[in-house]
Amino acid sequence: MKTSKIIAAAALSLLAAVGAQAETYDGVHAPVSANSRSEVRAQAVVAARSENPYAEAVSSRVTPVLTASTDRAAVRNEAVAAAHSADPYAEGYGQGVAPVLASTVDRATVRAEARAAARGQQLAL
Repeated sequence: MKTSKIIAAAALSLLAAVGAQAETYDGVHAPVSANSRSEVRAQAVVAARSENPYAEAVSSRVTPVLTASTDRAAVRNEAVAAAHSADPYAEGYGQGVAPVLASTVDRATVRAEARAAARGQQLAL
């Protein structure tokens, strides 16, 4: 190897050695707290027994039993009355019974006109 390459490699390794310094270890720091051990322990007990608001599915707990403002028999009677009444979601609800319309045209005539229209024949009016 050439001398210039050896000198360059030595300079680079010296530069790397100077640049690579480790941190100094100061040891374990003494804890600084305004609370005594008994106060911290009491806070830990309270925190351990309380509900965790950050837990998964915290809002999916069992719901409390609801109390109804009406009695069971009244609700049942209303349900039976609603089941026996007309369906409010059906088509034509509230319209009443559709009247039967009597036609003046003979059924056979209507049928013959329908067949002629289906076959593409022109109707003679």
